[in-house]
Amino acid sequence: KKLQTTDLHDFLRSLSKDVVDRLYEHPAVCIAVFRELPVLDKHYVMRTLFTDQAVAEQLMSGWCKASCRAEHQAALHRLEKLRIWQSQHLAVGQRGFVTNPLFQKSLRTAICGGGLAWFSSKQAGGDKHPRDIPFLEKYARDRWETILHYLVGSGSASDISPSTVRLLQQAGLMTIGQEGMGPQPAITSCGFQFLLMETSAQAWYLLLHYFKVLEKQGKDIVELFTFLLSLNFATLGKDYSTDALSKSQLEFLQDLREYGLVYQRKHKSKRYYPTRLAISFASGYSDTSGALSSEGFLVVETNYRVFAYTDSPLYVGIVALFCEMQYRLPQMSVGILTRASAHEAFKSGINADQILQFLRMHAHPEQRKSSPIIPPTISDQIRLWQVERNRLHFKEGVLYSQFSTAEDFQVLKNYAADLGVLMWANSSKRFIVVTNTGHKDVRSFWRSRKQD
Repeated sequence: KKLQTTDLHDFLRSLSKDVVDRLYEHPAVCIAVFRELPVLDKHYVMRTLFTDQAVAEQLMSGWCKASCRAEHQAALHRLEKLRIWQSQHLAVGQRGFVTNPLFQKSLRTAICGGGLAWFSSKQAGGDKHPRDIPFLEKYARDRWETILHYLVGSGSASDISPSTVRLLQQAGLMTIGQEGMGPQPAITSCGFQFLLMETSAQAWYLLLHYFKVLEKQGKDIVELFTFLLSLNFATLGKDYSTDALSKSQLEFLQDLREYGLVYQRKHKSKRYYPTRLAISFASGYSDTSGALSSEGFLVVETNYRVFAYTDSPLYVGIVALFCEMQYRLPQMSVGILTRASAHEAFKSGINADQILQFLRMHAHPEQRKSSPIIPPTISDQIRLWQVERNRLHFKEGVLYSQFSTAEDFQVLKNYAADLGVLMWANSSKRFIVVTNTGHKDVRSFWRSRKQD
């Protein structure tokens, strides 16, 4: 199963028109949406931003060359689906577009200035416990890695809240009591793909599911989603007051605190610091400038040994998902790829391509000098181990045997074949296997024949 990622625009298109219009009342949302638009779409928005009347579609067709007609139509379609533009009938057979007045007003405010402050400026003096950027970087990394530790099975359930555990399950990243894995939490195929994503993309993916859960519960997400996007425009290293936050925003702040998006010294502290993770993730595809990333550290040898030159328990835990760990030293861990360890990973839904992608992504600089990066012996063997699991397909059926004559065997075999329920037959041993769904009809036929 492939992990389905969603960007900001996809998320907005999934919301109702009323919710989108309410979100567009806030400049932070509008500037975030505008920033993620393709260049042509941005150009069209700016051409109509200060126009209060509808523009004819026929007139818009002159805004691009004839060779770019497909891109032009795609831009019109995107802007209409995002409710940035609204369609209007101008005359018989003519259509035009007018900018959504809510989006128009908010984007004008965001670009030209004015309006209410996005953050409360009320402060009760200087912070007695100020936090600098290096501290916030480390805090964000530690908090996020705590969640990833639990995901890979190297962390304790006491390290994260029950609500976060439920969110990981609802997002399809882990499961409890998976077949063959016992009652313990186990990472899924989507969860392993999640580990291969950039940290900012991981945060965006998890937070989108957070809002989807709130929507299913019938809760209003506008206030919280607006606050989240506002954090994207905060200043790293600056503290902000909680005085202007509502009760629901304060509760949301505690969840963001657990995820590492904001730092708050205590639960009831009047200040909070947005971290780089909150400031850089917006669309889910922006980089964190290396703050939460790691250089290559894996060396894979042709004897199936995997050397992990890292002291990160998280990365060692990820390697342990598909390797048998043999040694753990202060700066290096050694594992070995075996058939048993690979099959344990496959049981969790992790496939061979995902394992190889992880090995390539985190290959040591010396390993990257080789071509291909992963020895063919290793990549081929991992794929063969996966194919082993696909050689047999189990299907339930009903066995018929102990036929008195070859004629009885042949008659019942032909009847099952005519019904399309014959799964297997052996003429020498007079065995017939039919499907569960066809068993009732075949049994009735056989009983009636014996009575005759």
